[in-house]
Amino acid sequence: MSALTPKKQLDKLLPYNSIATRQWLASKGMTRHAIDNSLKSGKLKSLAVGVYSRLESRLSWQSIVCSLQSMADLTICVGGLTALNQQGFAHYLSTAPANTVHLYSEGLPPSWLKKIDSNTNFIWHGTKTLWGENLLPTDALYREIEWQQGLPALKVSCPEKAFMEMMVDVPKSVSFDHANEIMQGMTSLSPNKLEELLKTCRSIKCKRLFLWFAAKLGYAWFNKLDLSGVDLGSGKRVIAKKGKLDNKYLITVPEHLYG
Repeated sequence: MSALTPKKQLDKLLPYNSIATRQWLASKGMTRHAIDNSLKSGKLKSLAVGVYSRLESRLSWQSIVCSLQSMADLTICVGGLTALNQQGFAHYLSTAPANTVHLYSEGLPPSWLKKIDSNTNFIWHGTKTLWGENLLPTDALYREIEWQQGLPALKVSCPEKAFMEMMVDVPKSVSFDHANEIMQGMTSLSPNKLEELLKTCRSIKCKRLFLWFAAKLGYAWFNKLDLSGVDLGSGKRVIAKKGKLDNKYLITVPEHLYG
C-alpha cells in the first residue's frame, strides 16, 4: 500500500458511490496528510465528522450499507422485512416506508449512521437477545445480492432467518396480516436452516409466532422439521390484544386468522 500514490490509494480504498471513515482509511495505510489534502482539493467531501465520500458520488442506502459492512469488524446484515423485500417476498405488500432499512448486528450502530444526509431511516436491531452468540455466521444463513457493478455485494439474511427476524416486529410495526401474506409465498424453505435457527433463537415469541404462521399453511418443509431440540418455553403469551388463544403454541392471535 505504501508504494501507491495518495490518488491511487483513494481510488482503491474508496470507490465512487461508497463511503469511508477517517479511522478506517488510516487503518488501511492512508496518512492524515493525504486525507486532509484530498478534502482540501475536493477529491473528498465530508458527510459527517470523520465520514467521507468521493465528490461525485451518488449515495444510496445500498452503498452506505455495503460500505458499513466492509468496514465493520462484526457481521452487519440487512435483515427482517428489508431482506425479504430484497429477495422478492414482501415488496408488493409492504406498508413500511420505502426508505426504511432494517439492519441486524451484535454490535452497536456507528454514531454517524443517523447523521449523514441519506434520506434513509436505518433501524438498527441488536441481535444478542435474538440469536445470542451461538448462531454462527455461516454463508448458508446469508445471501449476497449484486446491486452495482464494481462495488461489493449486499449481505442480507436468507429468507428463513429474515422471516424470524421480522417476528420481533409483529404486531407493532408489521401486522399479522402482512406476515401471513409473506408466509404464503415461502413455499420452499430449508428445514435444516430452520432447525438451526429455531434451536439457536433466544426469543420464545419469535419461535412460537414463526411456527404458528408456518403450521397454518402446512408446507412440505414444515412437516420435515424436527422440533425435538427447540425450546418453546412455557405459559401463555399475549401477542395479539383481545385475540384468540392458540392452544398448541399458547399465543394469542387475531381471531380472523385463527384456525
